[in-house]
Formats: sequence, structure tokens, C-alpha cells
Amino acid sequence: MKLITLTTDLGVTDYYAAIAKGRLLSELPDATIVDVTHEIPKHDIQRTAFVVKQTWRNFPKGTIHIVAVQSLESERVSLVACSHEGHFFVCADNGIIPIFLGAQPETVVQLDLGKSQMPSFPLLGAFVQTSIRLANGEALSKLGKKKSSVQEMLMQSPPIGENHIRANIVYIDTFGNLITNVSLEKFEEVGKGLPFEIQLPQSRFTITRISERYNDVGTSSPLALFGHSGLLEIAVSQGSAARMIGLKVNEVIRIEFYAD
Repeated sequence: MKLITLTTDLGVTDYYAAIAKGRLLSELPDATIVDVTHEIPKHDIQRTAFVVKQTWRNFPKGTIHIVAVQSLESERVSLVACSHEGHFFVCADNGIIPIFLGAQPETVVQLDLGKSQMPSFPLLGAFVQTSIRLANGEALSKLGKKKSSVQEMLMQSPPIGENHIRANIVYIDTFGNLITNVSLEKFEEVGKGLPFEIQLPQSRFTITRISERYNDVGTSSPLALFGHSGLLEIAVSQGSAARMIGLKVNEVIRIEFYAD
């Protein structure tokens, strides 16, 4: 089975993503193409890294993942193909690869680009052509020069004090759930089972317990839980936390722990 995923910031109004899928299917008529999303905010590579990190391991080994956000080649950014844990990734070496993999890729090559690779539109040129070659069984080593590593972009970790965590909102989903960069492990490590208060800035609401489900509280009430990503989320039962609380990506939520 030839399985290819697409993650881009192209949106669904224009025809660009459709052209790429058409080119892929013309050469690989039996391929399955999965649109992870085309609604990444324009050029937002941190949001891209979050989305790809949450999704790629859910696909079978052998899947080719095209990640086309902020992917123009430059003196600082090269276009690469990687393999890791049986998956392939075709994207730009712009710092996000170690974030969504959680490590340096096992193998990476800098793509050998010809003049026909459409430098102004890497998705339609280099990324599509590389994915076709991979899907047809061509070895990664034939696609370009091997690199020892890829660039690493520092991802913001939650600042931690003696009895508090400053959580950053890293993603807001279509339900308006505010997903932070605080993992369950970090929450338990700092909190040590102590009572806590999650303080929502510019809001009259505070949260003092972790819920298991989005409907554990009354309608339109805020709650906190650790979702499928393993990260702390602020949600509103049958509502939008983003709208009701008014917070945006990169804003801070403070978690205070209180000793008995």
C-alpha cells in the first residue's frame, strides 16, 4: 500500500493542494493520500511541528509524510527527505524535524534538486517528485547527499518555579480547546499531589481539579484535562474556551500548587 500524508498551510480555498494530489495520483494511481490538514496558519512552523508530532505515529510504517510549510530553499534552509522508525518525511530542514520526531532522524539526505523542481513551489516540485520516487521503492540514498543531522529549533518549555508552572498555549483546536505545553508527567513532578489552582488571566474563572471527560462539569463551565496528546488542555463543556476565556496561542496560564 502506498500511503502519503499532506500537511500544509495552503488552505482549502485555492487549488494548490489539489494540483499536488493530482500529480501524485497521476504517477501513483493506487496511492492513498490523506490530508492531515491544509489549515496551518501561514508560515507557522511551530504549529506545524505540533500537528505532525500528534499524527505521524498513528499511520503504518512505510507512510510518506509531506510537510510543506515555510519550505522555500535558501542558504540556510535545504530540502530533505528523512527516514525514522519506518516512516519517511519530505520537508524543509527548517528546525522542526527533531520537534515532531522527538529526536534526530535516523537517516536524512539533502535532496538533489534539478532545474525542473519548481523552486517557487517545493510541494509541487521537489516534494511530490521525491515522494513518487520513494513510493516506487527507490532508496533514500539515491535521492541526494547524506547529511549527518538536521537543524534543531528550540521549543519553549514551561517555566517552572518551586510551586508553580507557567503553561504556554501551543495549539487551539476547532472546538476552542486550549492545549498547553505541560505534560502529565511534568504536572505530577512539580505538583507532587498537592492541591492546585489553574489561573486563567483576564478571566473570573479558576480551575482546581483535573477532569477525565469534556462533560464532567456543567454546560458552559471551564475544565482542565489531559487529552489524547498527554498535554494539559483548558476546555469549556459544550463551548469554546478560546472564545469564553479570550486566550490565544503563546499566551500564559499559571498553575499554582499549595502545600497543606
